[in-house]
Amino acid sequence: MKQPKKGIKWETLGFGFSDVNCHIRFTWKDGKWSGPKFVKDPYINMHIGAACLHYGQECFEGIKAFRQKSGKIVIFRPDENARRMYRTAERTCMPPVPVKMFLDACKAVVKRNAEYVPPYGTGGSMYLRPLLIGTGPQIGVAPAKEYTFMIMVMPVGAYYKGGMKPVRAVIFDDWDRAAPHGMGDVKVGGNYAASLFAHEKAKHDGWPVELYLDAKSHKFVEEFATSNFAGISRSGAYVTPDSKSILPSVTNMTLRQCAEDLGIKVERRPVPYSEIKRFKAVAALGTAVVITPVWEITRGKDVIRISDPDVVHPTLQKLYDTVQGIQYGTIKDVHKWCLEVK
Repeated sequence: MKQPKKGIKWETLGFGFSDVNCHIRFTWKDGKWSGPKFVKDPYINMHIGAACLHYGQECFEGIKAFRQKSGKIVIFRPDENARRMYRTAERTCMPPVPVKMFLDACKAVVKRNAEYVPPYGTGGSMYLRPLLIGTGPQIGVAPAKEYTFMIMVMPVGAYYKGGMKPVRAVIFDDWDRAAPHGMGDVKVGGNYAASLFAHEKAKHDGWPVELYLDAKSHKFVEEFATSNFAGISRSGAYVTPDSKSILPSVTNMTLRQCAEDLGIKVERRPVPYSEIKRFKAVAALGTAVVITPVWEITRGKDVIRISDPDVVHPTLQKLYDTVQGIQYGTIKDVHKWCLEVK
């Protein structure tokens, strides 16, 4: 496997797009998928009437690949992302990408760009963004007749430099992310479009992240704008909401299993807003960061201080260290979550 590319300042990488050797692309037409095509140009040419532009026929995933201490390159739990994209494609009337095709594509595109997987010890990783879009023209409201599946990759740096940093969050009662029986449980761009206005307002007003309550009653916690929610109860349990409007997070799934492995009780259930003030710790969970501790949550005049802004709860730290250890190969991967790229 190729060694990391020279001349890149790996320790100072952020989280953003950068050019690599290529991305991988497939086309669905006449009822079948084409073979893979490696494309250098980071642009796509499609019809002005493409269904993804007019009717939102698109979905995506977020995955990471790591260069482990042993030198191996592994992709973390891409099978779960493959299955989630399959479900999302069915929900949006797009041809699902077969799981094997998805995994083979992940391995192939990482291998072609292996020198862009950051060195072990820098805290960096390679971010994979699988994207499925309706590229066939469709002016009437209906599914497209042609689709494109792509995976782009890029090296990204450690989100936390110098340790986890707790943040403040806000709840806006004027906006909802996903309606009951809507699209909240699948990873489509529309869910993120729905949160953009509130997200920008939150950042402008000094809150890095916003938390959403259920759209029907505004009484139960659902998830953060781009991340699942978890809390550590007074009894020490790992508590996370159970709702059909929440995206089934691979990171949350991973953390729940790690918690059980560490002997921590896991509770997946409705979480009333009123319970937040009783948690010892709260966190946002996602691929980019794994865990972001939240030390304070504001809702109008109600300000809930959960923890000290400079202290990370030991359970959150232990869970974060466990996941990172498995990803970087310093903790045994007993669940076989890491897919090696050979």
